[in-house]
Amino acid sequence: MTALNGAIVLGVDPGTATLGFAIVADVGRGALRLIECGAVTTSPRDDLGSRLCALHDRLADVIARTRPTELAIERLFFSRNVTSALGVGQARGVAVLAAAQAGLTVHEYTPAEVKQAVAQYGNARKEQIQEMTRVILGLSDIPRPNDAADAAAIAICHQHSRRAQILTGRMGS
Repeated sequence: MTALNGAIVLGVDPGTATLGFAIVADVGRGALRLIECGAVTTSPRDDLGSRLCALHDRLADVIARTRPTELAIERLFFSRNVTSALGVGQARGVAVLAAAQAGLTVHEYTPAEVKQAVAQYGNARKEQIQEMTRVILGLSDIPRPNDAADAAAIAICHQHSRRAQILTGRMGS
């Protein structure tokens, strides 16, 4: 796979129960291509350490197999459910660790930034983001599961950000 400026991005939608991932390559002339997507799931019956190890091992395997050059991940924000936010934070840490071990640079985006980059509207609904992800990647179906579609949207956001930085001369080519 040849990518513009070596841009093969691993998008991650973190969670301890389900961690979505998607590899999106910039193939030139503004086209993006989905290389692979999926989700890593863990059982709530397993202890936290085992779940985090499983997330790390599977993500490290995806990185070794697909050889992305960068990681794009959702920036953590605190919502009303602090327990959920803590789990997302732990899964984010595992993903960032796996990326750092592989020498990948890490880029963070808020949900509003992802929505703006993918649907051109910061308050877009989840269904709109999923449909635009399908269209941008030229797919016949929306990536499944939903966590993989979210990860693909995060990767698209970073690819668009990269392209804008290259075009404005703020990133080396």
